[in-house]
Amino acid sequence: MAQSVTGIQIGGTSFPPAVKPPGSGNTLFLGGSGVRGMEIQGNFVKFTAIGVYLEDKAVPALSVKWKGKTAEELTESVEFFREIVTGPFEKFTQVTMILPLTGQQYSEKVSENCVAIWKKFGIYTDAEAKAIEKFMEVFKDQTFPPGASILFTQSPNGSLTIGFSKDGSIPEVGNAVIENKLLSESVLESIIGKQGVSPEARKSVATRLSELLKESDHCVAGNGKVDECTKEAEVKA
Repeated sequence: MAQSVTGIQIGGTSFPPAVKPPGSGNTLFLGGSGVRGMEIQGNFVKFTAIGVYLEDKAVPALSVKWKGKTAEELTESVEFFREIVTGPFEKFTQVTMILPLTGQQYSEKVSENCVAIWKKFGIYTDAEAKAIEKFMEVFKDQTFPPGASILFTQSPNGSLTIGFSKDGSIPEVGNAVIENKLLSESVLESIIGKQGVSPEARKSVATRLSELLKESDHCVAGNGKVDECTKEAEVKA
């Protein structure tokens, strides 16, 4: 039977159990969430709340190799998160501000991290340089007060749809689409990858998927619901 994935609340930000991302015809389920923050003078200061959504077919795709693994095993696995980032299913990431931020501040930091990694592995080409230039341009005149969100829809074909929301709603279309697979994957990798900015989101995704993979068989229904083919189970993050 179909068992809904639960939503998650982080402070004043609610991540619903399922959303239809900008530029997508699919409804994705909430794979996990967490905050991005930093230790400043002995206090942990939270900057953003992040929700990571996955297309239903992520469950059977990941099940082949990862079913039966514990949340701890998945959290520590570089390969598992690489399969999420590069897998043949849609991903959607919502980054909601806890503290205010300008578009320039955000895009500069993301671009800087991406370029550094690409250069390290010798995969930074003219195509990536142009994609970064467009990425910076999209954010140039944006400002994000608390509660505003940056929205990333990552298509398996390599396109990255970027959208913005000031009121918590999810628009049907994005503000821009960048056709660059490396950039699209790197945006999510920079959040939940091994060196990602939100270890909390990484752990949440691992915990939730460990339960989904354990309790469900290779049957998936639409609208953010996973078909339970073995037994009924409540998924908790």
